[in-house]
Amino acid sequence: MPHLSFTVEPLSEILPAVRAALESGEEVTLEVPDPDAGLGLYAGELYTGAAGPAGRHRPWSAWADLADALGAHLLTPQPSGPGRARFGLRRYAAAPAPDAGGYGTDGDWARVDKLEDPVLLLTLVEALRRIDPPAGGRVLALGVNSGRELDALALAFPGRPFTVVGLDTDASALAVARGRFPRAEFLELDVVGLPVPALGRFDLILALSLLQSPGVRRDVLLKALCRQHLSETGGLVLGFPNARYRDGLLSYGARMRNFARPDLSLLCADVTDTRRDLQKRGFQVFVTGQYEVLLTALPVEHRVGRDLTL
Repeated sequence: MPHLSFTVEPLSEILPAVRAALESGEEVTLEVPDPDAGLGLYAGELYTGAAGPAGRHRPWSAWADLADALGAHLLTPQPSGPGRARFGLRRYAAAPAPDAGGYGTDGDWARVDKLEDPVLLLTLVEALRRIDPPAGGRVLALGVNSGRELDALALAFPGRPFTVVGLDTDASALAVARGRFPRAEFLELDVVGLPVPALGRFDLILALSLLQSPGVRRDVLLKALCRQHLSETGGLVLGFPNARYRDGLLSYGARMRNFARPDLSLLCADVTDTRRDLQKRGFQVFVTGQYEVLLTALPVEHRVGRDLTL
């Protein structure tokens, strides 16, 4: 297993050296200046430790980004002498994405819990509190799958009851959702069939990682939701994925076929077009998030909820 040691080298030298080492094997060990010794410095700043040699500071977040950029896990760091730390990088296993086998309970997607992403958890709670649906209000969750994201409602509004309706096309996932939320109603229904007048109107509509799905026409679906399923004072939270899952980890950036690095052009276009569409319909729109970009829309005359932070 290759072992690389760095002290004052710039990242422009480190990155190709680490890439070459990973290409020659599954794992590489790095010894670097301990990031804890340089707290408060910016990445790349030089310093002299009290008990060690001069070094170039880089926070752990920089090494984590380097690992993901090179398609590798960052293994648990260990001390390696005064002012030094050692850690390993292990290449991602060549495994299909968890959604490659569909979204049912017999596939790997059932292992994924999006609310384990701390940025999504915080931004989703903030989005829900911006809309601030009333107690007893109606919530429509599109592409609800097994219902894990519905846990954010209880986090955002402890003790506040809602009438929840969830739609999805996978019967096995809906069965799990019914077990998790026995008071909610879950229907096996494709969103391309909306509007369905019998569903009625809702104070909150939630749709994560849905609008870019094959067969879904974003403009047609938004029109149906706004005209026939959203109440006059209701709001929407729409999620656009900006990541993919790789060997158990969430890897930043939307991918396009035949591109080695993330390309955000389609994501930016979809978010911008959706934001413009909603603004034309009389909504104020907020754009937040990281691995999942959230568009929060509520009527312009609606006062934004307070105490947004979880």
